[in-house]
Amino acid sequence: MIETLVTTEAQELLYQLTALLEQELRCQPKASGLRLIESAHDNGLRMTARLRDFEVKDLLSLTQFFGFHTETFSLAVNFLDRFLSKMKVQPKHLGCVGLSCFYLAVKALEDERNVPLATDLIRISQYRFTVSDMMRMEKIILEKLCWKVKATTAFQFLQLYHSLIHENLSCERRKYLNFERLETQLKACHCRIMFSKAKPSVLALSIMALEIEEQKLLELTEALEFLQLHSKVCIDKVSGEEGRKMHASAYTVEKGEIHWHTGLFCGFVGVLFVWVWFGFGLRGFFPFGLGSLVSYLI
Repeated sequence: MIETLVTTEAQELLYQLTALLEQELRCQPKASGLRLIESAHDNGLRMTARLRDFEVKDLLSLTQFFGFHTETFSLAVNFLDRFLSKMKVQPKHLGCVGLSCFYLAVKALEDERNVPLATDLIRISQYRFTVSDMMRMEKIILEKLCWKVKATTAFQFLQLYHSLIHENLSCERRKYLNFERLETQLKACHCRIMFSKAKPSVLALSIMALEIEEQKLLELTEALEFLQLHSKVCIDKVSGEEGRKMHASAYTVEKGEIHWHTGLFCGFVGVLFVWVWFGFGLRGFFPFGLGSLVSYLI
């Protein structure tokens, strides 16, 4: 089964994967800054995880409204989290920051003919700031991000992992590893700040592993292990109650958000997300918040 990963096409994809792995840490949010946001109390004066998550859900709604690509949304979230992890943003300015990050991502990735006017974007978003306000905010964001707008995102890894693994399925089984479903799960992860502390490669490969487990595509185990080793992503093998907790989440969001069910293990220091195909199904999940999913993050 793994033989398909040594074809010329697969080797080219692996080369692209290696290049992304070398670049992924250069443009990622500061974990310490994200943790400060998570620990902040909601007093109306400080940025909190709840406010950040609401803002990202608004950006997702805009992405769907305009028909933009998931990659654009993923990049916008990267810009937002990198900025929030560096700067102390007051809640009243979050809308301007979020929309500016979104507009920067749109201009970076979408076809120029599809880029809306700033005035239309502000009007549709129902914000009260002006185009000049947003232009000033864009400049501030770019300066704080050191003008690094070509960030490596989990979406890029998800695309590569899917392309590599998809070839290991027979034609009649390929429909069970649907990329749109994987995209939906990734968008759901972006809507929770904790997942921004994960390396993009870890997040993408975990989503892939969860989907393979749920669809019972056991023939992909070898290929997935190969990619796991290639990507240097650790699997948590700690036994016992404390080291091997299974968490789950389920939430239904309508009108621009997502209905999503998934399960992940929480590991020890240095491990973010781990596979759940070791005999743990996804059907017995508990519907509680994603906020308790990861106890230790890199």
